[in-house]
Amino acid sequence: MTLYQPEPVEISTRMRPGEWTESSLEELVTSYRAKLMEMGAGPTDVITEVERDDDGSVSVAVSWNKGDLADAADA
Repeated sequence: MTLYQPEPVEISTRMRPGEWTESSLEELVTSYRAKLMEMGAGPTDVITEVERDDDGSVSVAVSWNKGDLADAADA
């Protein structure tokens, strides 16, 4: 029996204008990436998406798609 879960893992948030700075955004992304790597993701397995909206808000999504690992485990 294995505890492996092939579903992707994502950590995300949305911040309104005034709730973030470039420095705090960089720290947030770094912390999200570190959390996924603590779960077993390799640095190249982590995908970071930062979307800046016209109103000054920002959306951050850091994900680890474990699909390749599931394919390798089945082989």
